[in-house]
Amino acid sequence: MYIPDEFKNTDFEKQVEFVRQHTFAVLVTTGKQSPIATHIPVLSHVKNNKLILYGHIAKPNPQAETFYNDADALVIFQGSNAYVSSSWYSHENVSTWNYQAVHCYGKIKVQTELELMECLQLMTDFYEAKVQHPKTFDKIPAQVIRENFGGIVGFEIEVSRIDAIDKLSQNRNNKDYFEIVKQLSLSEDKNAQQIAAEMQKRRNDNEN
Repeated sequence: MYIPDEFKNTDFEKQVEFVRQHTFAVLVTTGKQSPIATHIPVLSHVKNNKLILYGHIAKPNPQAETFYNDADALVIFQGSNAYVSSSWYSHENVSTWNYQAVHCYGKIKVQTELELMECLQLMTDFYEAKVQHPKTFDKIPAQVIRENFGGIVGFEIEVSRIDAIDKLSQNRNNKDYFEIVKQLSLSEDKNAQQIAAEMQKRRNDNEN
């Protein structure tokens, strides 16, 4: 991913936090003729100062054929994004797009049945914790788990490289920066509102 210096996020803790907050990701591997990708939830933890990603896909998915130990993988996490109009600048320039994203590179490790089962429990309980009446893994009938367990393949990726971008108008002067924040805040698009909130937070943090 191309990242101009002013937009680089090199803070490991912030990279990890972003991955934890934006768990619906794109898993990319290399097929026989071309790259292949699947949109899936991907969770993570840090072990020995390394970011570990884990998830699963359906066995009938053609991408499963690319799963073998030490196969290269890329996992893309993306946050909010918003169009920035050049009409908001105090000088002539071009329009652009503000966004945040993290690309994680590493090698595939195919999970054992035990590892997959443990990760299914972690993933289920993680997402169910956000539900009003959670149905945690221990409440799912064993038969239902057995019927579905054979149809998936689990993976882990120890991340060897992280490319992270926070393109949030850091290259603009204060007047233009806050005009962008204002205009995005006024938008009916929730993505734009979220980008505005993140821009405002960062400027507040820098002033403290």
